[in-house]
Amino acid sequence: MEPIKKVLITRDGKRYYIRNEKEDCHTQYGMVKKSEITSAKDGDMLTSNTGKELFLYTPSFKDFYSRIKRGAQIIPLKDIGAIIAETGIGKDSRILDAGAGSGALSCFLAHLAKEVVTYEIREDFISIVKSNIELLGLKNIKVVQKDIYQGIDETELDAITLDVPEPWLVLPHAASALKAGGFLVSYSPSITQTADFVNAVLESPHFSHIKTFEIIEREWEIKGRKVRPETAAIGHSGFISIARKLQ
Repeated sequence: MEPIKKVLITRDGKRYYIRNEKEDCHTQYGMVKKSEITSAKDGDMLTSNTGKELFLYTPSFKDFYSRIKRGAQIIPLKDIGAIIAETGIGKDSRILDAGAGSGALSCFLAHLAKEVVTYEIREDFISIVKSNIELLGLKNIKVVQKDIYQGIDETELDAITLDVPEPWLVLPHAASALKAGGFLVSYSPSITQTADFVNAVLESPHFSHIKTFEIIEREWEIKGRKVRPETAAIGHSGFISIARKLQ
């Protein structure tokens, strides 16, 4: 698949991705001529043959990210944002992510961090992750086919993120791989999984349990004096548990 070259956006936020600038762009609002696309610069307003106004811009990471391939269910942005905020992941962070799945979390972390290694045991998922890494143009992420229950090769990590069925089994390995003060994050859809992980953390001499929470997202419709919540909220997706290495 050709990479996204440009994006057209309407005033109400609908996006249309241009992969081939030598072809006309067809949208639900009509067609935008290729001659207008190739001669326009970022921020220019283009008009479709039906009179709809669309604005041209160069795609950002978020635009590319919205087009990633999905095999396994991905962690939603509301939860990724919370993980980043709670751990302070940034440009100097070295991170290990395990159960890569489709690679959504590890790719977003790599966009912000210095280095990310992601473990995955399934070859079909690894293929999807590598495809998404290529789409996003990431150079600081490495995919390793490895079972994290068997150990962690990396050391002095700033954070470890887990999306695996039995995260409590990773605690001994995480204690060796994290630097003092490093963060261990577990993402689980089930509260019983979450409870087993947190109880194991509470019993470990190496970790402190910081918090366990979930994020419920509800969008609002605002148009003039019409202000109301959207009918369908984004409810439960997963429980996030944050622990920190003591020693």
